[in-house]
Amino acid sequence: MRATKTIAAAAAAALLAALPPGAAGQSPIAYPANGQSQARQDKDEGECHVWAKNKTGVDPTAVASSPAPQETGPAVGGGERLRGAARGALGGAAIGAITGDTGKGAGVGAVAGTMAGGHRARQNQAARNESAQQGQAQQVDSYYRAYSACMSGRGYTIQ
Repeated sequence: MRATKTIAAAAAAALLAALPPGAAGQSPIAYPANGQSQARQDKDEGECHVWAKNKTGVDPTAVASSPAPQETGPAVGGGERLRGAARGALGGAAIGAITGDTGKGAGVGAVAGTMAGGHRARQNQAARNESAQQGQAQQVDSYYRAYSACMSGRGYTIQ
């Protein structure tokens, strides 16, 4: 059951990661509620884009063209494998002492602990990647809120 939930969550995260930024939360649509002409709406949209960009420091076109940095390759550097090996060796030595071969128990425990530490390292790497994507989505959302406020202030209905 837990493995199924983990696989489903990973599949959903992969699907969202494959979408361009802003696709999960689409950009706001402005409707000219006060009968503004198309030329006026184009001008207002351009001015509100510049204002929102200056206000938030976020350019959604730049964010869309540069996806969040992803850590790739083997998950190393966090010390998870070393700590796992140490824990495993300690536990294995304790079990080995009971069965009469402390050294063999420590060796088996160290291998198992290293594998568990590697799993934790991969989980931590995935969490950092997801956090980077969420941070980028929050930046774009901040821009869209500013843009919507500007357009709403100019008499447009925003959806």
